[in-house]
Amino acid sequence: MSSKITWPVPDPAAPPEAHPALVSAALSAARAYGEARAEHTRGELAESSRTGADGTATMRVDELVEGAIADTARRHRVNLLSEEVGFVDNASALTMVVDPVDGSNNAASGVPLSCFAGVMVEDGVPTEALTCWLDTGRCWHAIVGEDTAYRTSGRTELDGAALGLLRPHPEIGRSWWHLAERAERVRVLGTTCLEAALVAEGSFDAFVDPGNDAHRIVDLAAALVMVPAAGGVVRDVFDRPLEIDTDLTRRWSGVVAATPELAERIIETVRG
Repeated sequence: MSSKITWPVPDPAAPPEAHPALVSAALSAARAYGEARAEHTRGELAESSRTGADGTATMRVDELVEGAIADTARRHRVNLLSEEVGFVDNASALTMVVDPVDGSNNAASGVPLSCFAGVMVEDGVPTEALTCWLDTGRCWHAIVGEDTAYRTSGRTELDGAALGLLRPHPEIGRSWWHLAERAERVRVLGTTCLEAALVAEGSFDAFVDPGNDAHRIVDLAAALVMVPAAGGVVRDVFDRPLEIDTDLTRRWSGVVAATPELAERIIETVRG
């Protein structure tokens, strides 16, 4: 793990209609990630120096990218809610909720499956989301109340579905296996925000945390805007309300599904 990742990181292809603060944050994230890969080895990117606001260890790659995004939030005079630094009050009615590098372990290792995900929130209500795949520059954008250019698969049945799942932790092994048995295809990519975008565009039928409570609101915020706009739903396995909250120690087991019917089948299987 001593070598550097030499492949360049492109600028994100964000749509021109996206909120300027989101576009700038995505661009800052991509460039900071590219600089981090050029200056640090894989081992250095994965090093942890402190505990973030979400209660988990902060990797160097997270810290470097989040710092660039925080500077962007100050320049645009919007508040920031991010997994490592927590809530930063810049005296605005607008808050940018971000996961700076979703898939941090992938990003530090050089696995090209990580993304920036950001949501604009006005007085507690999400209004717009932007997810950008860091290694390719590809972006997904959605505005509440407006149609998107992509749609979910429309699948309603779990049997034969293409699922994204978290890796099978021992405590959720039984529910993980019940889902896997009924699915036609299972993928474990290690990046919730990117997998949610793939559900929104119909590449996956659903993405599930089968009861491990691994998700913070920054993991699910973009999906809460993007997936319903594409015809899908986002729920918690245990039916806890998904709320934008500055307490990043709160956890959910997210279900991102192509249809309400499929989400219900998944939840029944996990809880049963």
